[in-house]
Amino acid sequence: MLDDMTLRTKALVIRWYTSWSSVFNRLISANQSRSKYAEQFSTFSKLHHAAGRTEAVDWIDRYPCLGDATDSTGFDRHYIYHPAWAAQILSRTRPMEHTDISSTLTFSTLLSAFIPTRFFDYRPAPIVLDGLQVGTTDLVKLHFEDESIDSLSCMHVIEHIGLGRYGDPLDPMADRKAAGELQRVLKRGGNLLVVVPVGRPRVQFNAHRIYDYRDFRNWFGELELAEFSLVPDGAAPDGLIVNPPSSLVDEQEYGCGCYWLRKP
Repeated sequence: MLDDMTLRTKALVIRWYTSWSSVFNRLISANQSRSKYAEQFSTFSKLHHAAGRTEAVDWIDRYPCLGDATDSTGFDRHYIYHPAWAAQILSRTRPMEHTDISSTLTFSTLLSAFIPTRFFDYRPAPIVLDGLQVGTTDLVKLHFEDESIDSLSCMHVIEHIGLGRYGDPLDPMADRKAAGELQRVLKRGGNLLVVVPVGRPRVQFNAHRIYDYRDFRNWFGELELAEFSLVPDGAAPDGLIVNPPSSLVDEQEYGCGCYWLRKP
């Protein structure tokens, strides 16, 4: 019968072997990819010149992109679906102007083609674009007056505040302060779009937090919930689920919770 020391040694050897086998296989795969790339370069160069093209095709100008030949187009589910969700809602609310706090820049730049948009971030974003105003702000102490903004969004942002990731001060209560500030500056009758990760509550320092979706909703006690949508874990075929059953949300480990809130 093997003693504990022998069992531990055996387990360590297995882990070491598994780890190095994985590294070795990746090296082989990388070498095969480079060899295939060189062959393709040579073949294309000959075809290029045979076709009468005059642009230079030199090995020194190569720009390898070896990971893109996939069976399907990959994408970040959170960051594809949640801006689409927000755009759909804004197409229904039709605000005269929209203000966004630190969401993905792509959202504000595209939105500004249809709705005059203001974008504010803790770190300046020097974008020059018609229809878009940019500025800086601190989400835990917004510079706007009380009840001054009619249409407001802050998506995939609150979960980062106070963890130091973006150079902001460490503050375990910064996310709750941010929620209070968004609620404070929203006009009566105004709409607020907030997106955060939902699932098993935890802090993954210093990247982000994940929230219980009910607890997070309660942080906005002055506001009414017009709609809750979910981008579930994994590659669920439904993609974005509007008003999902609570049982499904409770199953999430790292889902994307989209809250449409209104101030009465």
